Amino acid sequence: MRHNVAGKKLGRTTSHRRALYRNLVTDLLRYEKIVTTEIKAKEVRGLAEKMITLGKKSSLSSFRQALTFIYDKNVADKVFSELAARYAERPGGYTRIVKLGPRLGDGAPMVQLSLVE
Repeated sequence: MRHNVAGKKLGRTTSHRRALYRNLVTDLLRYEKIVTTEIKAKEVRGLAEKMITLGKKSSLSSFRQALTFIYDKNVADKVFSELAARYAERPGGYTRIVKLGPRLGDGAPMVQLSLVE
């Protein structure tokens, strides 16, 4: 039984799943809006908020921690300069999920994951 086991496996290996999450978080922070399935968005939301919280700390240690997860250094720079300043007064809840409806191919529930203004 899966008592107290957090997260979804999404039918992927651990390394594939981690790479997927890193790609989605990097794209969300770069474009500030992505369209993905509901399950993926719910899994990625917490990871993206952790990256923004690291950006708000603005220390060299937190920048290096963010670089271990975010693929692109330019995106990490954006988190620490633009996004940290935008959310300086906000205690959390930097993302929003808006349901879009089922995907045409397989009927998977699609959502738009975006950063709040």
